[in-house]
Amino acid sequence: MSDFAGNEELLQDFLTEASELLADVDNKLVELEKRPADHGLLKEIFRSFHTIKGGAGFLGATELVKLCHVTENLFDRLRNGEITLNPAMMDSILAATAGVRCLFDNLSQRVQPRGADAGLLAALQAVADDTAAPAPSAAPAQQSAQPAREPAHQPDWPALYGTLVAPTAAGAKIVPAATPQPAFPAHGRRAADDPAVETARTGRRESDKIAVAKETTIRIDTARLDQVLNLSGEIGLTKNRLNCLRSEMLGGKTDAATVRALDEAVSQLDLLVGDLQNAVMKTRMQPVGRLFQKYPRLARDLARQLEKDVELEISGEETELDRTMIDELADPLVHLVRNAVDHGIETPEERKAQGKPPRGTVRLSAQQAGDHIIIEICDDGRGMRADALRRKAMEKGLVDAETANGLDDRHSLQLIFLPGFSTKDEISNVSGRGVGMDVVKTNIQKLNGRIEISSVPGAGSKISISLPLTLAILPVLVVRLGEQPFAVPLAMVREIIPLDAAQVQSVSGKATMVVRDEVLPLRSLAGLLGWPAESAPSYGVLLHATTSSLVLAVDGFVGRDDVVIKPLEGLRPKGVAGATLAGDGSVVLVLDMEELLSVQSPESRTALFAKAA
Repeated sequence: MSDFAGNEELLQDFLTEASELLADVDNKLVELEKRPADHGLLKEIFRSFHTIKGGAGFLGATELVKLCHVTENLFDRLRNGEITLNPAMMDSILAATAGVRCLFDNLSQRVQPRGADAGLLAALQAVADDTAAPAPSAAPAQQSAQPAREPAHQPDWPALYGTLVAPTAAGAKIVPAATPQPAFPAHGRRAADDPAVETARTGRRESDKIAVAKETTIRIDTARLDQVLNLSGEIGLTKNRLNCLRSEMLGGKTDAATVRALDEAVSQLDLLVGDLQNAVMKTRMQPVGRLFQKYPRLARDLARQLEKDVELEISGEETELDRTMIDELADPLVHLVRNAVDHGIETPEERKAQGKPPRGTVRLSAQQAGDHIIIEICDDGRGMRADALRRKAMEKGLVDAETANGLDDRHSLQLIFLPGFSTKDEISNVSGRGVGMDVVKTNIQKLNGRIEISSVPGAGSKISISLPLTLAILPVLVVRLGEQPFAVPLAMVREIIPLDAAQVQSVSGKATMVVRDEVLPLRSLAGLLGWPAESAPSYGVLLHATTSSLVLAVDGFVGRDDVVIKPLEGLRPKGVAGATLAGDGSVVLVLDMEELLSVQSPESRTALFAKAA
């Protein structure tokens, strides 16, 4: 039975507000370390701990109150000038915030905290009393494990499609599958000489992973809700108008004025539904700053562990993104920020030798560009050399010499996303296993996003992530194989070109064609799907995948559309992102091109145009 029966709503409100306060405290502590004499920051941090303590006391969380009280006393002495902030004291304070976060975890499971760590309390009391005490230290965070991969297999596409459309097309129904919820991370306890050290370690692992249970609530501006309500009312009025016109037409009134009135009412309804759709999507939009605020502490802790001097600069926090995407972006951005600090930024000694300032800079920014959000992670570190990446990939057996030599510098930089790739020869607690960037690529692809890398050796690197504003509606290009439609994410499409067999060449036994002086592989959609082709393809779709560009051969096009994707219940064949319903009620499969392209090897020119004879 829950320890908070009858207070569930109060508990949820406390956890939401207190977690935001604590995240803000982490950022202010990073700033305070740079400006230890800033009394304004000291007062704000003191007030935050006081607020958390008050809420915890109302809920009867005695152990949380105790930890907040000792930390509050420490800041009271700091703001009154009785003691001076030093690095050891800051380590103790950061260990305290980690301890508070661990106690929040207990509360989120609806149980009272088991108890604040006695060693941590003693360390905090010692620094508050200005007596000698060992400061809690941080242990390196572990890399997230690589997600398990499904075994590659080729789906029986005609059979699969038959099961979907076997009933009448108009009656076909797609049942959304339940979305799995991530388990709350367990906090294992290891033996440690100093209990305060273990508390700090546990908190750091939690801080580095940023893997907390997804919230089930969302804050919405009341103005947006008012807009939804107003549009709903107008749609109701239009519906009444349509019902009236329908009754008149059923009664035999089909004159030109009635038909024109019907057309106007349908157009009005179409406009209102579009506005309502946009308004509802905006209710899911949240500032990306809610995610960004977690990373200054992460960068500071890792830099201190690696004995580097790094400053994380953040901009564009007000940029809004779909709430679901913000949750899914947490883990990829953790890896990218960690890689920038670990691999990108040099040590102060190395930077001085190169004429750079000792402090390295990592910039995390977000901005909206049309119907996409661009998130960039830049650093002014050592950069990456394309030839070194190709050589390392060959040494690890990830690519053969022929493939590596055929890569230009832009595509060579994409090698860092290969599973098992790492530029480090030794495995450490921070990096070297070659799983981090692979996880980044996989998660960005799940969000229908693209990731690009640019780098200048000796000057730094930039990683750009392009994401759609929302996952609720996906712009697609509907293509045809024979008479069967399939949807391809429009974000990957660059252009459509006519396909002429005379323009297709064979290179190393693989079909290729030249598009504006660039030799691109030619892949047949029918071949990728194992779909029976009745004739040679007539058109090519120029696609930009994560690590390459190619021309996709298809029979024809239906056009561009904005679709709502529904998962297939009990089915997850390779290369299928989901399904949607066309205007006539027929089922259209939405293809996951990145996954699909990894299943089959490229076809030969002869096989591609075998149906032309």
